[in-house]
Amino acid sequence: MTLTLPVPLAFASTILAVLVLTLPGEAGAQSPTSVSVPLDIPRISGPIQIDGVIDEDAWDEVPVLPLTMFSPTFGGELTEHSKIRVAHDSEYLYVSGRLYDSNPDGVRSNTFYRNQYSGDDVLAVVLDSFNDHETAVWFITNPAGARSDRTVSNDGVFSGGMPMNTDWNAHWDVATTQTGEGWFAEFRIPFSSFGFQSRDGEVTMGLIVYRFVARKNERQIFPAIDPAWGGLAFAKPSQAQRIRLQGVRQETPVYVTPYSLFGTNWAPGLVGPAQQPTGWEVRSDRTAEIGLDVKVSPVPNIALDLTLNTDFAQVEADVQQINLTRFPLFFPEKRQFFQERSSTFQFNAGGGVNRLFHSRRIGLDGGEPVRIYGGGRAVGRLGGADFGVLSMQTAGGIEGSPENMTVARLSQQVLNPYSSVGAMVTSRLGSEGRDNIAYGLDGQLRLFGDEWLTVKWARSYDERIDEGSELDGGVIQGRWERLRDEGLSYSADAMRVGANYNPGLGFQNRRGFNYLGGRIQYKRFQDAESPFRSMAWNADAGRFARSLDGTTESGSMASEANVEFKGGTSVRLKAERRFEDVRSAFLVAGLPIEPGEFTFHSGELRLQMARSRPFRGNLTVSAGQFYDGRRWSVNVSPAWNQSKYLEFGGGLEVNHLSFSERDEAVTAGLAQFNTQIALNTSLSLSVFAQYSNLADLTTVNARFRYHLREGTDLWVVLNEGIHMDRDAFDGPRPPRSAGRNLMIKYTHTLIF
Repeated sequence: MTLTLPVPLAFASTILAVLVLTLPGEAGAQSPTSVSVPLDIPRISGPIQIDGVIDEDAWDEVPVLPLTMFSPTFGGELTEHSKIRVAHDSEYLYVSGRLYDSNPDGVRSNTFYRNQYSGDDVLAVVLDSFNDHETAVWFITNPAGARSDRTVSNDGVFSGGMPMNTDWNAHWDVATTQTGEGWFAEFRIPFSSFGFQSRDGEVTMGLIVYRFVARKNERQIFPAIDPAWGGLAFAKPSQAQRIRLQGVRQETPVYVTPYSLFGTNWAPGLVGPAQQPTGWEVRSDRTAEIGLDVKVSPVPNIALDLTLNTDFAQVEADVQQINLTRFPLFFPEKRQFFQERSSTFQFNAGGGVNRLFHSRRIGLDGGEPVRIYGGGRAVGRLGGADFGVLSMQTAGGIEGSPENMTVARLSQQVLNPYSSVGAMVTSRLGSEGRDNIAYGLDGQLRLFGDEWLTVKWARSYDERIDEGSELDGGVIQGRWERLRDEGLSYSADAMRVGANYNPGLGFQNRRGFNYLGGRIQYKRFQDAESPFRSMAWNADAGRFARSLDGTTESGSMASEANVEFKGGTSVRLKAERRFEDVRSAFLVAGLPIEPGEFTFHSGELRLQMARSRPFRGNLTVSAGQFYDGRRWSVNVSPAWNQSKYLEFGGGLEVNHLSFSERDEAVTAGLAQFNTQIALNTSLSLSVFAQYSNLADLTTVNARFRYHLREGTDLWVVLNEGIHMDRDAFDGPRPPRSAGRNLMIKYTHTLIF
């Protein structure tokens, strides 16, 4: 198989690449100044009232942190004045920001919603609390006082999958005010909300703080982290300023959160003989549940969570996807219980989404909820070792057998603060011959400079499968990469996945192959006079060969050019050539792809508007060959903040497939619409509707939330499916509703 790019697209990509390489920039930027010498954070000298009015004398005794422009031009002159201070006492970390603005009316405060960025100005604090140079907790607020909290893993590097978890929540306080001078914020973050290691009352952590001025795409940061470290460089734990806190103690409160839930479910069902039903009837049933979550940190470096009769009624519905491949789709974890130190349980098995452990395997079977009787989790860090154990007991799923699902993870720091070796074991034990056990060993080593080596081995044992040899039942992977976002970077991957590898608690979208692939990129950041922030060109290629006979199953080769403007808008042009050897027919959007060898080309143009605008969004247009036919697609995802009280968002994806030789064509469409209404940070309503023309079904997920205080909420959740074409059904005409579920849930956290 020879892979070459289509001439017109390759030419256009090459022209952009030439522009990237010839435009002036700041080539050869040096690594950031060392920030490994701890900075002593002062104790607050007097009482602080968290009201967003920074008028206490105690604040004036705390030194102001020196800020550097991170973007749009690293090291450029700051255009707005900021005074950010950090202090602590025995129980809390305090942060204040006097964020002056020469145009107060230009300050953007677009949402009251928690955990959502809507083009706002922000003030953020990132803490590498365990001082492990790899993970962090991240606290953010906007001028409206809306809170966002998340975690960082894998040192903010995307090569192993998404390194940011926006579904994590913690107990903390923030207050903001806005005046004719700008806006002001005060944080109070309890040490009990995150783990750390203490030695004789002294704690060392990593600290990053930044202010973002949305209308200017200006990010002011401490310490002076170079954007060359990559897309999440401004929250990269290894580049944080080490800080030292004296006399810190972590209180050990016990958070007890009981819940009560009441709901009604309406579901239509056919009546009459199975072979010739006579009509439909709507059956209803009611439910009443109680449950309990308990959270405690017996020592500062260990967090223990227990759950009984676990429920996730308030979790937002999954975003639907259109599958144009012959492999299963991946859906991320959104349930709050599985977010605490979830990075501890990460074990990527290649390809971004493949992993030895995927928590969505617990409590879900075929996309349908399965009752979780309860379970527990313990995570923490001791010295240079991260550890975690999670065990849950569930009722029977589709196959009807109760199961115990357990995972244990250990990772030990070696050689330097950036390298580690580790192991993981998972077990899925039932009572009907479906036991599954898997283990993995991995190492991620920073050998020198920006050069990294990753090696992994995983093996599964399933009671229903004769795995054969070790290779047939396992995964082996090696990766060498240069992790840097400026100048030359590259990666090379080799991997083998056995045909009988089947991690019962993991996710693996393809089996029985050997893979060789690589990627190369050259990127330059531009100077202050240029309208561009950065320009980059990259190329990648990969080949999947069947482990059975060595023949090529899939192959691809792509070239891509990216341009990012100072304001935050970016443009990407991509050309790709693919090869697919199909040996078993499969369906795409209801049409068959027959066995055969296919070589096809495509091109893609992507426009991503600056996320800091009240009206923003992405537009992707692609076209080209598709197996024995052609495909064009349009994907648009706009968002608009009418005010901080009302936000509209949505998406429209249209894929048109045509196969002229067999006179077949289909258009697969997916439309999404999201409305969010918030009167303040406590009272909100969201409505998320999705329509798929292939299923001819609209689904609606509406969630009302009254947030009384942290951990205490009242939820009213409505889920409904709506048949859009009832005449398309064979037999009796169904009711308009495909099913409706209404739930009321109340949670109340007691702190002891």
